[in-house]
Amino acid sequence: MRLVGPSGEQVGIVPLAKALELAQEYDLDLVEVAANARPPVCKLMDYGKFKYESAMKAREARKNQAHTVIKEMKLRPKIDPHDYDTKKGHVVRFLKQGDKVKITIMFRGREQSRPELGYRLLQRLAEDVQDLGFVESNPKQDGRNMIMVLGPHKKKTEAMAEARQAQEARKAEAKANPGKSQNAADPDAVNAEVHDEAPAEAPAEA
Repeated sequence: MRLVGPSGEQVGIVPLAKALELAQEYDLDLVEVAANARPPVCKLMDYGKFKYESAMKAREARKNQAHTVIKEMKLRPKIDPHDYDTKKGHVVRFLKQGDKVKITIMFRGREQSRPELGYRLLQRLAEDVQDLGFVESNPKQDGRNMIMVLGPHKKKTEAMAEARQAQEARKAEAKANPGKSQNAADPDAVNAEVHDEAPAEAPAEA
């Protein structure tokens, strides 16, 4: 067999007995790493440590793996302003997470004769979220529906990394300031509450 030393150095072609003797001398395992090679290649290593490091690398790779996800948001051509703001908020959240968003305008009855209403609504939404996403697939009619696909500017892996960093920062802050309430510790939570309440007050002012 062709033997590779513990540091990756080439020991050379040695008989099995010699390889086992060296493994015992170094207090390591003799592991076959290329069975189909001629002669087969074996390496002196700590097999338990090797398996652990391989498992950790695989786990990290799965953790950072990004799956392409397409979310869907359905709207009506004559959507209420408050409903529009709510649905736009969902689209913003999806794009921030690095996901694509399929926007579907659903036409009913006489609305089917006014496709320009759906087209204008899609254009408006695309303009409202242009800082976070772009039109990947232009609006097109599909039976009673009109469909547009928005793609995020931010890659999924980047969004995942930022989300983990933000989560770790919140945990660190909560640990450092256990007496603070969640809303006080998380400015985004306060902003979200204000944002949710604002549209509800709008009709009263009107």
